[in-house]
Amino acid sequence: MTKGWTLFLLAVTLALPATPVFADGPKDTLVIGMSQYPPSLHPGIEPTVAKAYVLAFGYRAITDFNDDRILQCYLCTEVPTLANGRAKVVDLGGGKKGVNVRFTLLPEAKWGDGTPITSKDVAFSWSVAKNPSSGYSRPDLFEKITAVEIIDAKNFVLHENKAEYDFADLSAFALLPAHIEEPVVKALASPSDYNKNTTFNRDPTVVGLWNGPYKLTQYQSGAFFVFEPNPNWGGPKPYFKRITLKVIENTSTLEANLRSGDIDMVSGVLGLGIDQALIMSHESAMQARFNFEFPLQLVFEQIDINPTNPALADKRVRQALLYAIDRETLVKQLVDGKYPVANSWVNPQEPGFYPEIRKYPFDPARAKALLDEAGYKPGAGGIRVNATGQRLSLEFMTTAGNKFRELVQQVLQNQWKQVGVEVVIKNVPARTLFGDTMKKLQYTGLAEIAFSTNPESPPTNLLASSAIPLASNNFAGSNYTHFNNPEMDKLIAATQAELDPAKRKPLWWEMQKIYAEELPFLPLFFRTDQYVVPKWITGIIVPGHLPQGSIAVETWGVR
Repeated sequence: MTKGWTLFLLAVTLALPATPVFADGPKDTLVIGMSQYPPSLHPGIEPTVAKAYVLAFGYRAITDFNDDRILQCYLCTEVPTLANGRAKVVDLGGGKKGVNVRFTLLPEAKWGDGTPITSKDVAFSWSVAKNPSSGYSRPDLFEKITAVEIIDAKNFVLHENKAEYDFADLSAFALLPAHIEEPVVKALASPSDYNKNTTFNRDPTVVGLWNGPYKLTQYQSGAFFVFEPNPNWGGPKPYFKRITLKVIENTSTLEANLRSGDIDMVSGVLGLGIDQALIMSHESAMQARFNFEFPLQLVFEQIDINPTNPALADKRVRQALLYAIDRETLVKQLVDGKYPVANSWVNPQEPGFYPEIRKYPFDPARAKALLDEAGYKPGAGGIRVNATGQRLSLEFMTTAGNKFRELVQQVLQNQWKQVGVEVVIKNVPARTLFGDTMKKLQYTGLAEIAFSTNPESPPTNLLASSAIPLASNNFAGSNYTHFNNPEMDKLIAATQAELDPAKRKPLWWEMQKIYAEELPFLPLFFRTDQYVVPKWITGIIVPGHLPQGSIAVETWGVR
């Protein structure tokens, strides 16, 4: 038995405190535990899973994907399509095509202070986001919108200079309340100061920021959020009088709070580690209190690589690192096989999945041969060195307090040592990792993180050169490995521009071929979420892909 598996079994033994006798019962308040605090609350800047979960209690996009992976109107009357005439392909000249997309906002759509949501909000939101210095995470989305044509207060047309198949997807279009944010923008010394001054970050309890079932009424940075019903929400009235999101970054402490009843449930994402949830799901006392579900998500666990590290700049070293990991045994032993091993960022549930992609099975001999080719020979203590005697030693980061990730780190550290690679674990809090550490390349070697996608969403924010966080774009984008491949850029653009699903498939395949050869980041596995839901709560839909899971919070109730 390896050191990694011994540590895992020890961790399981220590994680089994005596379960107290506890009586749950329906109530009109709810306390939810989660393991990460978002870096900000602005809906268009610094995207994280934690933010998506928190925002969904009180904020809605114009369109977004529902629990059935279908694009749905949340603030509009009908999703525009070519078939219903709300979207029309137009000739822009010079052989270029664009698309005009007409939306109608719901008559009852209002901000939390009662101010109607109007086309002016849409136009203002676009005007802020299109400035590259504003730091938005999806500059490509706002660049392709050349104008917002206001027809009247509730009707507008987006003029897009590219005919792309996701023309109606506004899940990343951060709708802002113009009556609150416009004075902020006008007072800025520079557009790059927007993220520091937006009301979403300076005073997120301003009621007019919220347009969903709940409004944020209290918060403490790093600790909690309190949501209460939004009286100006036009949809179904939410049941709970107060929902508190309590941030407990150490997942062992989070579990202890759940067992003791200090929290009622944990978020499906950023809650318990799967190892913890699996243990609890086999305890009779826990089975009596909770329902356990493990839905497969479009969430991809990966190890990002700092491209400025001389060793990692050599793709032979990156490939060797992947060959040296026994991912099949890892997921079998740690998560009962519930996490499928990934060969790229594309989930097997996706229509663009390429089954013939190059794979990297566990092959220590091949890993050693690649490291030899790259000029790293065994040295003192079995750790490899280059021609100048420099040890092949890599720093390995992830979110501190995440018990499962920390265990994965220890297993990988041991497996990489077997092929002569030294790994030094150095973890930081999630808010630090997803603050400056990742986007400003302040990690020197490896960093384990997760990336979530919408259904059939091109990897623009993951692999396009336009999504590399740089000072020039105020560190927007999530291409943390700085992958810059002209052919990948062309394929991403071509995929977006192809309206025929059958013709998009070979483009998806080509993207995955490039990825599997270059390995800008190492694929680990696709995650399931761990839903541990009290039996007295109803209406919680276990989503098939959504990272937030809270997008239908207005349906939650009690038995």
